[in-house]
Amino acid sequence: MKIQILGPLSAEVNGGSIVPSAGKPRQLLSLLALYPGRVMPVPTLMEELWNTEPPASALTTLQTYILQLRRKLGTAMGPASPAGAKDVLATRHGGYLLQIDEDCVDVHQYEKLVREGQTAFEAGDNDVSAARFRAALGLWSGAPLVDVRVGPVLEIEVMRLQESRLVTVERRIDADLRLGRHAELIAELADLTARHPHHEGLHSQAMVALYRSGR
Repeated sequence: MKIQILGPLSAEVNGGSIVPSAGKPRQLLSLLALYPGRVMPVPTLMEELWNTEPPASALTTLQTYILQLRRKLGTAMGPASPAGAKDVLATRHGGYLLQIDEDCVDVHQYEKLVREGQTAFEAGDNDVSAARFRAALGLWSGAPLVDVRVGPVLEIEVMRLQESRLVTVERRIDADLRLGRHAELIAELADLTARHPHHEGLHSQAMVALYRSGR
């Protein structure tokens, strides 16, 4: 399985998409994918789907959405799959979980690369640091879940990811500055400071790049 959160929602099994067309099942898949291998409690799922005003039929409707996702999953997995859809999208006491490896989800690949980049940066290995940060940022294809109408739980996750991306950009630029890539950064920093006029770190980096480039 391959799931992309960092841009439009995408989820594929054996080359076939399992992304539902309806809005709330898309929210459900997105939230489960953000926490692979972890049980998402029913109240959290309900909060995402209906905020603080779930209908009387909320639990039954949630179960229906889970069944719909399992059908799409089962179709994509095929009859020869050793694990059934119920094993992958599993029911647990009080909730549901997507039983997949973290590396199947781009968010977790991104966060792993960021950690590796930060470790290399702190060790003074600037080439590796810049490369890891660049690889992490390369996983993004747009705003997180740009085509999903998010509820209150996913909204917080989207904000967290957007903030993380900007921090990672700043860290990558720090590594590039250490590597003497000042002139190469000027145009990028001009764009970033225009889009984030109150971000002191980016403005500071822009001044450093200009100064070291003799401008």
